[in-house]
Amino acid sequence: MKPPSTLSPPRPTEPPNPRELTRSEIAYRRIKAAIFDFVLLPGEGFTESDMAERLGMSRTPVREALFRLELEKYVKVAFRSGWSVAPFDFRKLEDLYDLRVVLECSAIDRLCAADPMPDLSGLKAVWLVPERDRLTDTTEVAALDEAFHATLVAAAGNAEMARVHGEVTDGIRIVRRLDFTQAPRITATYDEHAKVLRAVLARRADPAKLLLRTHIEASKAEVRKITIHKLHSARPVEGSL
Repeated sequence: MKPPSTLSPPRPTEPPNPRELTRSEIAYRRIKAAIFDFVLLPGEGFTESDMAERLGMSRTPVREALFRLELEKYVKVAFRSGWSVAPFDFRKLEDLYDLRVVLECSAIDRLCAADPMPDLSGLKAVWLVPERDRLTDTTEVAALDEAFHATLVAAAGNAEMARVHGEVTDGIRIVRRLDFTQAPRITATYDEHAKVLRAVLARRADPAKLLLRTHIEASKAEVRKITIHKLHSARPVEGSL
């Protein structure tokens, strides 16, 4: 276990006035950000007291945050031995990516067969834009990417399918965002989303599904490569948490 150190403050993407958040919510966001950024590594152990000192908080909000993260399966608790960051399960992540393909291809079949076609103007406004109007911020593009896939599934009109897809999205979020840490992948995402969307709007289900599968497989391969690299290269520095 590391000696107590200081976790980074909330990210700029969080609400501008953190005083409006509860202490528990602030602790939750900061610990989760540290996990996502590989500051807290998979399998790393810590106690509530250590984490409270790192965050500069009392133990109560930290405990509440950790139990919330445990429900989301980001951390684990063990009797008398404190907490630890959950290990990566690459097999489970790949299974979730495969399930994404099944759900989203089914959604495409429904969309292309729907009469009338559901309104996808929101997606057109984001993804069918000139290159000069494309966003480049990693966080923004990651959020828009999630919204693209979730909107396709939701537009298909099956509430249970959308619910399961939401759970899958939650399960892969910790690695999925890594796909947008390099400019070529952001460009590829815009290009690939545009092709999928145009095929759906033209009711060309089979080409749309092939494009979607290729897009998701490329993303899965990229995030696995980046995740393995980050895990191997992560070398926590004393006092840097």
